[in-house]
Amino acid sequence: MKFFLSLFSLAFCSFVAGADRPNVVVLLADDLGYQDIGCYDGPVKTPSLDALAKGGTRFQTFYSGCAVCSPSRATLLTGRHHIRTGVYSWIYDAGQRSHLLEREVTLAEVLKGAGYETAHVGKWHLGLPGEKYDKPTPDKHGFDYWFATWNNAEPSHKNPETFIRNGEPVGKLEGYSCQLVVDEAINWLDDHRDNGAPFFLNVWFHEPHAPIAAPDDIVDDYGKLKDKGAVYSGTIDNTDRAIGRLLKKLRETGAPEDTLIIYASDNGSYRDDRTGGLRGRKGMNWEGGIRVPGIFHWPGRITNNVVAGEPAGIVDIFPTVCGLLDLPKPEGVHLDGSDLSGLLTGAGKDFSRHQPLFWHLQKARPIVAMRDGKWSLVADPDFELSTSNMFDEAWIPKIKEGRYTNYQLFDLEKDPNQTTNLAGQHPEKLQALKKQLLEINASIMSDGADWHKGGE
Repeated sequence: MKFFLSLFSLAFCSFVAGADRPNVVVLLADDLGYQDIGCYDGPVKTPSLDALAKGGTRFQTFYSGCAVCSPSRATLLTGRHHIRTGVYSWIYDAGQRSHLLEREVTLAEVLKGAGYETAHVGKWHLGLPGEKYDKPTPDKHGFDYWFATWNNAEPSHKNPETFIRNGEPVGKLEGYSCQLVVDEAINWLDDHRDNGAPFFLNVWFHEPHAPIAAPDDIVDDYGKLKDKGAVYSGTIDNTDRAIGRLLKKLRETGAPEDTLIIYASDNGSYRDDRTGGLRGRKGMNWEGGIRVPGIFHWPGRITNNVVAGEPAGIVDIFPTVCGLLDLPKPEGVHLDGSDLSGLLTGAGKDFSRHQPLFWHLQKARPIVAMRDGKWSLVADPDFELSTSNMFDEAWIPKIKEGRYTNYQLFDLEKDPNQTTNLAGQHPEKLQALKKQLLEINASIMSDGADWHKGGE
């Protein structure tokens, strides 16, 4: 049964519903690397994102919720480790029961309880109903309006055929996915919301996830038209242009200080040349697989033109939005993320994370990773699974055993590329961090859904 806010929290939300609240916009890229966009010294021209960073706070060390798609998105919406929410790996609706559990409290539900109009546009990948399994749609997770794909824009970003609007297939659309998603967001802002209420607009782009496509005149700026690297860059440039259109619309809708904007990517890039030299890539629990851009922008409230050195991540978005908006967090729900609001506004410079950042992905090597301050601890599984990239729910009992081996320790301040294992040089630190990792792992696994038993 879904957790609900306490009676006090519900009363509080009702009280503040009529008060002045900022709009909230979350922009999420798909498979965007740590060093892709301009303000992270990347090769792609991204003036819209660069302006958001200059006008807000950009995290130098920001992390995804997982090294692959679906789990990271579940973490963003809930502030909880994805296994707690029912999502172990990327979701294949036709062959898996897995989905974001309806009982989870999402950011959309918290904001809706505070009087917000809510909309999701773009990729979803948290489970949609199919012929075999009935799964909750975005409206069951707090979104009044939704325009989504179950996974990718197919057959590519150009002229996609896989969008669904409020439960009804849309059919083939003409144009590029990022622009179509922004078209839908602008249409919703113009025609489908209550102009008297604040809004939460969740915009999840498909770019630069494969299969890729971008306009030739944009790709031409980065290389030959058939060069996959050039097309990859073109998809990011095209997305920045789409974001520019959305930002223009938001300025027309209200003053910039009326809108909190957050930007990130669901995981690292699948291209080795776009991870900033970090070890690993998408699908791996090395830094290159989980390090992503992270930008928070709210003029007049969030400190501008700041590069924050504190490690943070997607897991922190839910509690941070609650903190920035003075909204109560759901009672009886363990949040794995921490509230960054004091850090962002300058009111709480002595930020302390209540729990180390932690990642788990059953097919990754290493299978687990944890960051505590400057230290990174990783480990491999002490068991074998199939080599298939597709998650098999029959693996869950083995995964829940939590048996790991080959622990490695890295000092990320001195060695961000994780080249030198310090486990032998710091045995006491290794044991202390190993104890923390296993405690967090046990807590997460105790909440994990048992899809292999027939459903939740």
